[in-house]
Amino acid sequence: LFDAVNCLAKENARLLVLGRKHMLVNSSNWKREIMKEMQNKADFFFAENISEDDAFLLYATLRSGKHCKFVTRDFLRDHKACLSDSLTRHLFRKWQRGHQIVFSPSVEGKHIRFLPALCYDCVVQTTGDTWHIPYKDTFEEKYSYRVPRKWLCIQQK
Repeated sequence: LFDAVNCLAKENARLLVLGRKHMLVNSSNWKREIMKEMQNKADFFFAENISEDDAFLLYATLRSGKHCKFVTRDFLRDHKACLSDSLTRHLFRKWQRGHQIVFSPSVEGKHIRFLPALCYDCVVQTTGDTWHIPYKDTFEEKYSYRVPRKWLCIQQK
């Protein structure tokens, strides 16, 4: 968390960290001086330890405006499953892809980086006689925010 806050703070982004109250208790996981340093770089909201904090995350993101982005390792599958129909689930996944920044640790583990949220819809797109098809060259389980970043461009002659 400390590295993520520092990385995002360097971009002069306004940050809100949603956590749980146990993070305020000095422990081996949560050092008081490190928490104070992070609180100088970001706003914090501490929910009860037994709370469902995803609801806070979704509310804060939606309430902060259409350009707000969020970071979580949660796939938000439980929330998608609660949606009543396939169109609403599709819209939620599309919204998620456009707003979730994906944490991507380096191979060496020394640096962290974030894959930006997509500013386009990751579906087959056509214009005239040209098709753009998203693809992956390796098989991996599909999560709603992990979408192909490579495109095949086919043009009819």
